[in-house]
Amino acid sequence: LPRVEAFEKLGFGMFVHWGLYSLVGRGEWAPLLHKIPFEEYQKLAADFTASDFNAEELAKTAREAGMKYIVLTARHCEGFSLYDTCGLNEFDAPHSAAGRDLVAEFVTACRKYEIIPFFYHATIDWHWEGKTTASLSAEDFERYLEYLHASIELLCKNYGKIGGFWLDGNWDRPGDDWKEDRLYGMIRKYQPDAMIVNNTGLWQQGQIGHPEIDSVTYEQGCATWIDREGQPKYVAGEVCRTMNSHWGIGTQDFSYASPREMIELLAQCRSFRANLLLNIGPSGQGGIPAYERETLKIIGKWCALYREAIYSPVPVREIRCPGRDFVLKEGKHYYYFAHDLVVRGSENVIKTNGIAGGRTLEHFPEEVVSAYWMEDGQPVEFLRNAAAGSLTVDCSGFPYGSNTVVRVMKITVR
Repeated sequence: LPRVEAFEKLGFGMFVHWGLYSLVGRGEWAPLLHKIPFEEYQKLAADFTASDFNAEELAKTAREAGMKYIVLTARHCEGFSLYDTCGLNEFDAPHSAAGRDLVAEFVTACRKYEIIPFFYHATIDWHWEGKTTASLSAEDFERYLEYLHASIELLCKNYGKIGGFWLDGNWDRPGDDWKEDRLYGMIRKYQPDAMIVNNTGLWQQGQIGHPEIDSVTYEQGCATWIDREGQPKYVAGEVCRTMNSHWGIGTQDFSYASPREMIELLAQCRSFRANLLLNIGPSGQGGIPAYERETLKIIGKWCALYREAIYSPVPVREIRCPGRDFVLKEGKHYYYFAHDLVVRGSENVIKTNGIAGGRTLEHFPEEVVSAYWMEDGQPVEFLRNAAAGSLTVDCSGFPYGSNTVVRVMKITVR
């Protein structure tokens, strides 16, 4: 399908978890896990000014990071909506201290900076009519689904063309009928080109589920090859990950991943033709935390160096590479992603921290014309063994003063 093919070429996106829970600063599940009474929790709306939320800054940050799309939590499990619910309830941004439709600002900014807007929408609600979705009777659950579908219909109709809907929560009532046929049919009616994703959660990573689903999810995991045998259509894959231990901001969470880890993760995703959806958790009033902003800048520099190799080329499973290395291809060009290279320099300043020397790519099928490192154009020596069907390339390491973590070599064939 064209929408699935286009989605795979996006490659890298930003997840944004922001809501009233951000004011609490203890993660997006704070109201449930910390047992905050709803009467107390809903008062946070009076303090939710969104004074630090700058949708243009968010979209610009994503673009500079090499991201092609943003998934915003239009409504998380807390039940508070960043969009105008048009009378469905008053637990939304226009009725908060912000006094405005934050989703509308988000969509406008995305289009200005050529970022594709996606909507996250929880399918569960911890506060609907004073109850959690999991505790509803069968009759009340039917009424809740009417409310849920009406909510998503507003997002379908009121914000122009949307890249997709990222749904989450069906795992809360696994034995019940969520009326997915009706929901997805409604999305297709208003947004025929939108991707439909429904997160299968931590314990069912890579599961396809309903036939209308366009991409499987790997929450806090790593991409794998998708078993598409017997499936009615081709589906994409997407890894969603946090930089720390929470999706929503945790002000006492100091356990952050490094830029190196995130670059390696992005490369790993692309080796399986999966996208990486990397999360940030804005502050209570919507500002981008400093560490996350700076990490994205570093990843963006890596993406800028290797832009040609990241988005459109596809994996070549037949070529066997050493270690974590892999090859992508587009047209007459192969892109070799090399990991764990040493930094070259004097023994007085460098401690060996990688592997140097030639690396052999087995089952390489074509005659090579040229090979060079993409970030500096430095030619790479190579030896093609036609009889063995292999290609050996010189991976002597990074010049002192540089280390791009995963270095990409462009190999052109005849």
